[in-house]
Amino acid sequence: MTVLLQTHQMGVSFGGVHAVKAVDFTLNEGELRCLIGPNGAGKSTFFKMLSGQVTPTRGECRYRDRVISGKRPWEIARLGIGIKTQVPSVFEGLSVAENLWLAAANKMDKAAVAGEVDRVLEDIGLSDRQNDILSEMAHGQRQWVELGMILISRPQLVLLDEPAAGMTHHEVRKTAALIQRINQQSTVVVVEHDMDFIGMIAQQVTVFNQGEVLAEGTFSQVTQDARVKEAYLGNLEIKHA
Repeated sequence: MTVLLQTHQMGVSFGGVHAVKAVDFTLNEGELRCLIGPNGAGKSTFFKMLSGQVTPTRGECRYRDRVISGKRPWEIARLGIGIKTQVPSVFEGLSVAENLWLAAANKMDKAAVAGEVDRVLEDIGLSDRQNDILSEMAHGQRQWVELGMILISRPQLVLLDEPAAGMTHHEVRKTAALIQRINQQSTVVVVEHDMDFIGMIAQQVTVFNQGEVLAEGTFSQVTQDARVKEAYLGNLEIKHA
C-alpha cells in the first residue's frame, strides 16, 4: 500500500491546553478512514490541522511526502485535496448547476466544464434538480451540492467534517452511498459523531481521546474495544454494517 498522508508527532496547544498532544497517523491511498471520539477528544482539531484551518505547534503533516502542515486551506486544496467543513460553503442564491459551474470554471478547460457538471449532477443524484436555487432546497440536498463542488475537481484526497450532521435518516443513507462512490476515485477521511452513519461507511476507524489516538482498527474492532466503550461508547447500541 502507498502512503498518501502521514503525520509525525503532530499536535497543537492553545495556551496551556494540549488539544492534540503528539499524533502519529498514517493514511494509505484508497482508504476510507473515519475519525471518532467523545467531545473534546481532539479529533476535530486534528482534522482542522490536516485541512489547514489550524496550524500545528509541533510535529508535521506530509501529503505525498510534501510537508503541508502550516499551509492555508486554499494552498492545501491546490495540491489535490478536497475539503468540506461543518458549515456549507455554497452560493445560496444560485442554482445547483451554477454552483457546480463556478467550482469547475477555474480548475479545467472551459470546453470540459459542461460534461463534468453533468457527470457530477449524476453522481450526487440531482440531475433533475439542477435548476433549483439552493436556498429553496433541503439541508441534505445543499450538502450534496457542496460534495459535488469538491468532486468536480477530481481530488485525490477528500476531507469531510460531519457530512451527515442535521440530516434525516433517508438523507444519511444517501450520503453514505455517495461517500462510498467518492471513495471509488478518492481517498477519504471523515469526522463524524453519528455511529450508525460510521457503521454504514467505515473501513478503518481511528478513535481519539484526550488529545491522543486511543485505538485504530475496523469498525467492529473499535466498537468492541473495552477502552473505546469506556471512553466513548458506553452502553450505546451499535448497528454493524
